[in-house]
Parts: sequence; structure tokens; C-alpha cells
Amino acid sequence: MSDDSELIELADADLRYFPRWVDADLADGWLSEISAQTPWTQPQIKLYGRSITVPRLVAWYGDADAHYRYSGFTHEPLTWTPLLANIRQRVQQQVGQHLNGVLLNYYRDGQDAMGWHSDDERELGQQPLVVSLNLGATRRFDFRRKGTSRIEYSISLEHGSLLVMSGLTQHYWQHQIARTRKVRAPRLNLTFRQIIHGPTL
Repeated sequence: MSDDSELIELADADLRYFPRWVDADLADGWLSEISAQTPWTQPQIKLYGRSITVPRLVAWYGDADAHYRYSGFTHEPLTWTPLLANIRQRVQQQVGQHLNGVLLNYYRDGQDAMGWHSDDERELGQQPLVVSLNLGATRRFDFRRKGTSRIEYSISLEHGSLLVMSGLTQHYWQHQIARTRKVRAPRLNLTFRQIIHGPTL
């Protein structure tokens, strides 16, 4: 793991980027094994009253009680694999906080995408911590302030990189992975989270 990081200067946000968090050979192995072994699904979610199929493949792993609901769809956690448990331990050491679930998104090529959203579900608490590990093709990650349509900041998420979003980021900002014709290789994104239960919500 690399401790070399870049602080992203964005108002009302707490963002830190580790461009070479793991070396390319290790990242290659993780990409290959996780892509092949994950029981991918492509769920339907509710968006503005309509049911749509998400434009990527997904899977949710976590502790037994780490149920995660968003866009009208509830993820029941799959049991941690040895590899995902090992990666979680590394991520927890990096951020110094327990994380009990990980959402895997598999973008088959540049036509798979993620629309504008904030990771601000009640289960994530008052100041959500979302730690994003990126494997495979480099994709552009955009930010815009809530209530606006202009992209304020973009970063290219590289193979083996880690992006840590914390503090008030999800309160004030939305993010997306836009479609692109320039990317034809797959990308795997692992976003680790802490699902909070009980009255602390």
C-alpha cells in the first residue's frame, strides 16, 4: 500500500486521492479474480417513479447485518470472500475506521455508467465514509454541487487507486461516471462503507 496521497481542494468536501495505492501487478490479480468469481447481478431500480435496469453489473458483500437500501432496492449481503476480506482489512488500516460492507460495480466498457447521485442514505450516518478502490480501465469521476448542473471538478480514477470521500462531501456534492466511447476495457470499482444501525441514524 502507498501512503502517497493528494488532498482534493473542493469546498464543503473532504476528499483524498491515493493514485498508486497498490502496485499494478497486485491490482491486475485482484481485477482478474474478483471479476471472475463474483455472482454479478443487474438489478432494476426505481428512478423518478420508473423502473430501470442499472447500466453496469453489481454485487454487495458485507457483514451479516449490513443490509443496504438505495433507489428502492435492498441489497442482502453476500459473505465476504477471503480476497475481499483481505482487501477490506487493508482499506481499514488506511482510513483507520471499521467498514462492514462493500458495493462492487463492474463497468464492462465505456457504455456502462453511473448517474448523478450522492451516497447519503440514512444507513450511512451523518457523515458517510465511502472508500473507492479502482481497478481496470481509467474512468473520469465528476463532481457537481447539489442543486446545480455544472461539473465543478473531475478526476481520472486510475488502476490501483483509492479515493476517500468523507466529512460533509455527500451533503453538498453529487458524483457520476459518465458514458464514454473512448473506453473499451472493463473497470471494477469497490466502494467500502460503514452501514449504521439503530437510533444513531
